[in-house]
Amino acid sequence: MMSFVTGTRSDGGIMTKETFYITTPIYYPSGQLHIGHSYSTVAVDAMARYKRMRGYDVFFLTGTDEHGQKIQQTAESAGKSPQEYLDEMAVEIKKLWKILDIEYDGFIRTTDDYHEKAVQAIYQQLYDQGDIYKGSYEGLYCTPCEAFWTEGQAVDGCCPDCGAKVEITKETSYFFRLSAYADRLLKMFEDDPEFLLPRSRANEMINNFIKPGLEDVAVTRTSFDWGVRIPFDSEHIAYVWIDALSNYITALGYPHDMTLYNRYWPADVHVIGKEIVRFHSLIWPALLMALKLPLPKQIFAHGWLLFEGDKMSKSKGNVVDPIILTEKYGVDAIRYFLLRNVPFGSDGNFTNRALIERINSDLANDLGNLLNRTVAMIVKSFPEGLPDDYAEEPVDVELDDFADETLKQVEATMDHLEFNHALEAIWAHVGRCNKYIDVTMPWILAREEKDRARLASVLYSLADNLRRIAVMISPFMTRTPVRMREQLGIPESDSEEQGSLTSWKSAGQRDLYQGNANVRRGRPMFPRIDVEKELESLEALL
Repeated sequence: MMSFVTGTRSDGGIMTKETFYITTPIYYPSGQLHIGHSYSTVAVDAMARYKRMRGYDVFFLTGTDEHGQKIQQTAESAGKSPQEYLDEMAVEIKKLWKILDIEYDGFIRTTDDYHEKAVQAIYQQLYDQGDIYKGSYEGLYCTPCEAFWTEGQAVDGCCPDCGAKVEITKETSYFFRLSAYADRLLKMFEDDPEFLLPRSRANEMINNFIKPGLEDVAVTRTSFDWGVRIPFDSEHIAYVWIDALSNYITALGYPHDMTLYNRYWPADVHVIGKEIVRFHSLIWPALLMALKLPLPKQIFAHGWLLFEGDKMSKSKGNVVDPIILTEKYGVDAIRYFLLRNVPFGSDGNFTNRALIERINSDLANDLGNLLNRTVAMIVKSFPEGLPDDYAEEPVDVELDDFADETLKQVEATMDHLEFNHALEAIWAHVGRCNKYIDVTMPWILAREEKDRARLASVLYSLADNLRRIAVMISPFMTRTPVRMREQLGIPESDSEEQGSLTSWKSAGQRDLYQGNANVRRGRPMFPRIDVEKELESLEALL
């Protein structure tokens, strides 16, 4: 199902613009966010930026999941009210996203008044139509994950997701008839093999949950009071996961103001961590079925970002602070590493050594060196800018052909959220440009006046391909493209004509670079790092 937003052309006709709605999970602010949380958000930001550059009407949603027992306990331990604690955490989380150049369109907090009213309306509808009934829950509960488990699902008395001890819980609850939707959920997975990716996650849901028999899920709590009050029974509060999952539609105004909802729903993709697949791929679709609403088009569950082989956890003392890393290496280096080093969907390993070595090899040696050499040779040989007479010498098409193929690869891989493959393709082009310098040897051409036109042609080809590279890396690295254009003398977009040099379309066009006298050598964008000394320094910081 395609969603479009309409507008009016200057000639009075109607134009359509395809929409794209993408979400992160909303984060549980029971502690400071770490590099693993940043991984999800940077990935979604890159995809949103890419789609905007392709001309889509994008809505990128993120936010915080602010109710539940763990939040109440954490706030009490800090000597604060839950709301006071959460207000402070929301400020810190927004600060982190600003540092990482995250450009979201919506930030939802589940304590927002409009959201709470929407959740109450959802519960009331489900209750009125018989999808919620009253009963009694007795079983195992994981407070850190806010998750119910059966004895068969628990592992040695511990939560199968986070490993924390589960507690025997008994309380009166209202239940959602999840079991009634088992057949429809199974058909959903069978009919749409790309609904939940990677496919292994769908197989897990089918074989471990649906086929053994889905159980109805408790959707209210009475043992604590930090949550949304249920309209038909004031002694009960909403189960935090139903509250949280609803954010994807309540952030669009559902059910009270349907303007954004009608414009963007269904979501094109929910990006989540693999530990919350069950909630998103079973409970959430069943809730939408009960509400008679369209399902999201896709759920993509990426793997964990591990620290030296182990899952990051505050209790283990192995969390990595993205703010420290960004201050030390710059936001683009961190964004690049997160998206380049790990196949999106698989677990990845974060180590300080891997980060530093990636900065040295890809950013300093490859991209930085390519820009530095090209700009230095232009400034030295053509301080007034590349001349027009280079046209007398045929411009090499090898790099342009390679750039055309690179762009095709980037677009194909981005459509499947294969960020690492997109960056691999771009860096293969960077490598080809560096090889082109080694083969053409412009420093030799610069010695003879008779080779001047050939030298200009070589440098033009390099400058124009660097322009194209700057466009292609723009979704991933937010500041480096600007610095590249500054050194090459390419103006940033402040008019339609100049915008053509930085638009996504321009990455597929040749010979747009214009020789000019504004080419300037700048400081190295990514200075090389002494690995061993830096590791010692990092150990003290982290």
